[in-house]
Amino acid sequence: MNLGIYEPFAIAIGLGLLVGLQRQWHGTQIAGIRTFPLITLLGTLVASTGGESLGWLTAAGLLSVALMLMIGNYAKVKEDEKASGLTTEAAALMMYVVGVGLTTPFKGPAIMTAGMTAVLLHWKQPMHIFVERIGEKDFRGLIHLVLIALVILPLLPNETFGPYDVFNPYKIWLMVVLIVGISLTAYVAYKILGASVGAVLGGVLGGLISSTATTVSYARQTKGNSNISPIAAMVILIASTIVNVRVLVEIGIVAPGLLSLAFLPLVFMLALMATECGVLFFLIRNQDTTLPQLDNPAQLKPAIIFGILYAAISFVVAWAKDQFGTGALYGVAVISGLADVDAITLSTANLFNDGRVTGTVAWRVILIATLSNLFFKGAAVAFLGSRRLLVYTSITFGIAVAGGIALLLLWPDIAISVPADWFDK
Repeated sequence: MNLGIYEPFAIAIGLGLLVGLQRQWHGTQIAGIRTFPLITLLGTLVASTGGESLGWLTAAGLLSVALMLMIGNYAKVKEDEKASGLTTEAAALMMYVVGVGLTTPFKGPAIMTAGMTAVLLHWKQPMHIFVERIGEKDFRGLIHLVLIALVILPLLPNETFGPYDVFNPYKIWLMVVLIVGISLTAYVAYKILGASVGAVLGGVLGGLISSTATTVSYARQTKGNSNISPIAAMVILIASTIVNVRVLVEIGIVAPGLLSLAFLPLVFMLALMATECGVLFFLIRNQDTTLPQLDNPAQLKPAIIFGILYAAISFVVAWAKDQFGTGALYGVAVISGLADVDAITLSTANLFNDGRVTGTVAWRVILIATLSNLFFKGAAVAFLGSRRLLVYTSITFGIAVAGGIALLLLWPDIAISVPADWFDK
């Protein structure tokens, strides 16, 4: 007896019950915990027995389900029931197609589609809240993301131009998409959570969106109210700590081979700053403050500026290495880190991929850039924030910089085993 033939039907029942349970719990009157398994099973049965007439039978089954849903809606209208949208009807049609897909080589995507259908149905309230919190500026940013990732990127030539083979329009813009994607993901979480975001999570999300913008926002808050300086210092420190996580993710995506050498020193730096965050949180844990207003990171102008900055830094790094040797890269890192850590991180990681710098030099260049960025944010606090905030940031950033310098001078070359496709899995 071939039990394998029954597998698609068992999966169809399970997936149909999952989506049907969600719809029944939601209180829909069109289809619930019994109807959805039947619709999914119908798709599986049609696809399994269709033979040479599979296409026609599948289309007929889909049409039958659609007609059934129309009759159900018509009956509701006749009874003067209030219309409730088309979500359940769309889910029913989707589950019929899922049932068909379970008998094909696309069984995995079909199962994933059913799971995502259940998730989307259940996330109605959070998604509606998110839409309510999106303003015109945020929606414009979303359109810019589509333009950045889905319109501009595919049009760019994937060819290398100019000296030192660093100007590849497609790869340069791909780095822009990566950075905007990381920042926008954090921004979406920021908008969904809204006022429920505490100082700690606010600092984490601020670091993923832009640690510099977070620093400037909180520094300005303290200028008129120095009482919030301790909590502002903690948020700024957390955001700056998250920069190390962001750098590790960027290295892992762009140059997994570099991660074997960079992982331990950068994690040590992360641990040092995280310890500072923990101590500061313990000292000021009873204080509270409001969230800063951060801009949507998916804006076209900043994306273009970052692309130009990344291309310029890539060229300067390659030129300095060629003209003055490895030592010049450290000076470039100091200067470029003042403006942006992402650009020097990505350009150095790509130079490592091309074999132009060693892993030992690469992680040191990246760490120097992060330390330089701390100096820049400290200067921003000095100009924009209260004296009390400057004291807090001077102490915490000073300890971090001292620890970073110690790493640069004393850390031995220790490599850990990191699979090359680790971030691809």
